[in-house]
Amino acid sequence: MDWIQAVIIAIVEGLTEFLPVSSTGHMILTQGFLGVESNEFVKAFTIIIQFGAILSVLVLYWRQFLQSMEFYRKLLISFLPAAVFGFLFSDNIDALLENVTVVAIMLIIGGVFMLFVDKLFSKTSEDQTVSGKKAIIIGLCQCIAMIPGVSRSMATIVGGMSQKLTRKNAAEFSFFLAVPTMAAASGYKLIKLLLDDNSRELLINNLNILIIGNIVSLIVALLAIKFFIEFLTKYGFKTFGYYRIAAGAVILILMCCGFHLEV
Repeated sequence: MDWIQAVIIAIVEGLTEFLPVSSTGHMILTQGFLGVESNEFVKAFTIIIQFGAILSVLVLYWRQFLQSMEFYRKLLISFLPAAVFGFLFSDNIDALLENVTVVAIMLIIGGVFMLFVDKLFSKTSEDQTVSGKKAIIIGLCQCIAMIPGVSRSMATIVGGMSQKLTRKNAAEFSFFLAVPTMAAASGYKLIKLLLDDNSRELLINNLNILIIGNIVSLIVALLAIKFFIEFLTKYGFKTFGYYRIAAGAVILILMCCGFHLEV
C-alpha cells in the first residue's frame, strides 16, 4: 500500500465511520478498486486510523465530555453490552468480518430496513434525556453491529429513535458512544499487534503512513459528522437506505464477476 492508497482509504474511513452505511463495506470496495492486497499492515492500518475518527468526536463535542459523572455513567452502561459480547465472541466476529458475502448481504438488508425507519420511529418524546434504561437498550442495539455490514452508527441511532429520541439526539448519543466502543475495540487489536514481534516491527517501519492516515481520518470525519447531523435532521434515513442497497449490490456483482475482494 502506497501513500496515495493510504490517504484514499483514510478518507473513506473518515467519511463512513459515523454514517449509517458500514465503513467495513466501503473499506472492502475501496481496497478492491485500488488493488490493495489485504496483508497484515493493511489490516492494522484500517484499525489504527479509527483513532483519528474517534478524536473528531472529542474535538466537536468536547463540552459534553466535560459534563458530570452521570454522563460517563450512561456511556458506561451503554458500552458494557458490546464489551461483554465482543470479549466472548471475538473470534466469531473476526471470522464474519472476513466474509465479504455477509457484509454485502447485511448492507442490503440494512438498507431495506432504513427505507422504513423514519415511519417506524416517527414519534418522539418531549423528554430527550438519555436515562439508564434508554442507555442499556441503545447499548444492546449496538451489539447487532458486530455483524459486519450492519453499521454501528445505524444500530445505535435506530436504538435511540426506538426510545423516542429525535434523530439529532439519537445520532449525537451514537457519536458519544463511539468513543469508548471504538477506542476499546481498536485499542485491544492494536495491543495484540504490538505484542507480536513481526507486527510491531511492521507498524514501526510504517509509522509515517499511520500518522498521516489518522490526520486525514480526523479531518474528514469532522466534516462528515457535521454534514450527517444536518442531512439526517432534514431528510432522514431513506437516502442512506438506497445507497446501502446499491453498495451491497455492487459488492455481490463484483464477486460474481470474479473481482477479488477481501477485508
